[in-house]
Order: sequence, then structure tokens, then C-alpha cells
Amino acid sequence: MIDKKLLLKDFESVLGNLQKRFVDPQTLLDLKALLLDFKAHKLQLEEAQAFQNKISKSFFQAQRQSDPNAPNLKTSLEENKINITRLQTQVNTLEEKLDALLAGIPNLLDPATPFGKDERDNVEIKRVLTPKSFDFLPKEHHELAQTNGWIDFERAVKISKSRFNVLRAQGALLHRALANFMLDSNATHGFEIVSPPVIVNATSLFGTGQLPKFQEDLFKIEGESLYLIPTSEVSLTNLYADEILPLEALPIMMTACTPCFRKEAGSASRDTHGIIRQHQFDKVELVALTHPDQSTYMQEKMLEAASAILCALELPHRFMQLCSGDLGFSASNTIDIEVWLPGQNCYREISSVSNTRDFQARRAKIRYKEGKKNALVHTLNGSSLAVGRTLVALMENHQKQNGEIRIPSVLEPYLKNWL
Repeated sequence: MIDKKLLLKDFESVLGNLQKRFVDPQTLLDLKALLLDFKAHKLQLEEAQAFQNKISKSFFQAQRQSDPNAPNLKTSLEENKINITRLQTQVNTLEEKLDALLAGIPNLLDPATPFGKDERDNVEIKRVLTPKSFDFLPKEHHELAQTNGWIDFERAVKISKSRFNVLRAQGALLHRALANFMLDSNATHGFEIVSPPVIVNATSLFGTGQLPKFQEDLFKIEGESLYLIPTSEVSLTNLYADEILPLEALPIMMTACTPCFRKEAGSASRDTHGIIRQHQFDKVELVALTHPDQSTYMQEKMLEAASAILCALELPHRFMQLCSGDLGFSASNTIDIEVWLPGQNCYREISSVSNTRDFQARRAKIRYKEGKKNALVHTLNGSSLAVGRTLVALMENHQKQNGEIRIPSVLEPYLKNWL
């Protein structure tokens, strides 16, 4: 959530920043007007409450002294009490409208985020490893999966529906090996391994920004204010919701591997083959809570952790700075890592590392104490990595002409009982 004080203090700067995210200027003007109206009514309420306290003391004193003015003071108290009730109702109504409008405003852009309309305007930062040249036409992962019996698409549809899969035999073993290797690798970079719930309440989803804006993409549990997580970012970040952390506790660095659930609303015709875009998938996540001075450094550290995994798996990849039009709702600055898929002859996103600054912390009320003051932490999240997409990249990059898949040596310790 953006800072209301900043909105009033430097409205033109906030307006200019959010227009780069294509936020309607009228929405921000309405927000400013509503905020001013709320503050004015709240001031009136506070003045009426102060008047009530003052007159109450005078009334009780006059009553004790049999002052003839006591009935007039009593009348003033009764009239003012009615006024307080009216003002309190107005303040509550305005606050609800204000919170609803604020909840739909995206984060302010970091200066490092370039302006752009969509993913075509993202900026390549660097490439890591060189894609292999094949002396045969490389196949896509779904062809290789069927050849090797690693993924059963038809039976997955039978027991669920489209965009689900069943990993089998060595495919399932590799998937598990990849997840364990990723967690171990992240631990060597200083991230604590956590196993959080995959069902969370609406308050948690509001804290990280999925609600109310992205409700249509969530799987809700019928009859409960509970949802399946779209990413363990929700669980991990909200572990510290509504807390004040000691300064020495920062940074808090966590990693988790969980199933993630997304309706993929609006993507009916995208990536219909294979396991690139699924309703259920496993992802290893990185989350960090930092002092504001350290969040830029932490983003770099998280990117290094994700890239180290891809390098160990011998998977070529590149770093992409997302433009304003392609940025996620809660993010201030995002750098994607895209892995090379020779079967598709292109790079595809496999990791997304975002610095949300204090946006999520303000929504979730995550603070730290520095001296006598409380301040908002900065929160960061990143994929490290989407396990299924990593399996896809491994299959396509390490395929042989006969359809077999070469297993990177770094995974051998995780498969020693099965190879």
C-alpha cells in the first residue's frame, strides 16, 4: 500500500510515478480528495470528542455545586453526543472507502524500473552461459516427456482437468531431486529452510497484495475465508505480519518449497502443451525482510542464489529488467531470470525477483524498532526456482538425439539410489 502521507505531501510526484504504471490520474485525484475529506471529518470528530470531555468536567462540577447552568451544559452534552455519533459514522464510512481505493493502487516505481507498455519493453541486463548448438532439431519437453514416460498428461486430465500433470518414474525422481538441490543451494546462501502452510487466510493475501485485486486467480475453499496459496511468498512474508522486530533480527531470509495453485485466469490459449503453465505446480521461493538500506543488496543476493542453481545445472539464462507496464502489482523493481529452451528456440521466465520496498510491509504491518522509533521493513520475494519449469529446461537443454536426457552431475547425489 502506498504511503498516504506521501500522497498528500508530494501528490504531483506520486501522480507522475503511477502514470508510468498506467494508473488513471482521475483515480489518484479521487483518492486525494477522499483522503482530505477523511482527514477533515476526523479532525471534526476529535474536536467534538475533546469538547465532550471538557464540557463533561464542567457539567459534573456544576451539578455538584448546584449551578443553575448545569441543565444547559447537559443539553450541550446530549447534542454533542449525537454529533459525535454522526461524525463517527461518517469517518468510518470514509475510511472504508479510502481503504478500498488504496488497496487497488499499485506500488510506486523504483528509479531503476524503466518505462514501458509491456514485456516487449523489458531490458536485457546480461546473459549467463552460452546455449548449446545441436546437430539435430531439438524437441520440446512435452515430446521428450512422452518418449521417456516422465509425464502422464491424459490421466491427469481424467482425474482433474487440463493444466494438471502426473510426473512418473524418473521424471518424478528428478523433480524431487531438483527441489531438494534448490533448497540445499539456497541454504548455503544463508536462507533458512521453512515448511509453511499452503492454505492461508484472506488477511495474509491482502498483506502481500493478492487480495482484493487478484481474487479471480485464486482457489478459494468453499465456506471458509481461506485460500490455496498462489506462491509461498504469501505464507513466508506473513509469518511476521503485525509484528515489531528488533533491529538485530534483520535481515530475515527464508526459502521454502511448496505446491502453488493458480486459476491462470485469462491464459486459456497460452502454453497449452506441456507443463509451462499449470494450475498446480511446485516452486522454491526466496523471501527476505530487510532494513530499508539493505533491500537493493538483498535483491542482488537473491538473484545470485537463483542464477547459481541454473549454472550448476548447466542451463543458459539471462537477466531481464521489467518495465513499468510489465511489473507486478506489489513490486517496485523486478528482475526476471529467463532460461533458454532450445525446443522453443527462446528464453522463458523461470524466476522473478522483486523488491516491494515498504509496500507489503505497510499492508501487513511488519515493522522493526530502531532506537525509539518503529519503521516499516522492506520485503523481497523471488522464485528460486519454479521446479517444473526447471525440469522443462533440463530436459530440453540436455536432450540427446535418441530422446534420452543427460542428468547434470550436481543432481547425482540426490539420485544415487535410483540411477
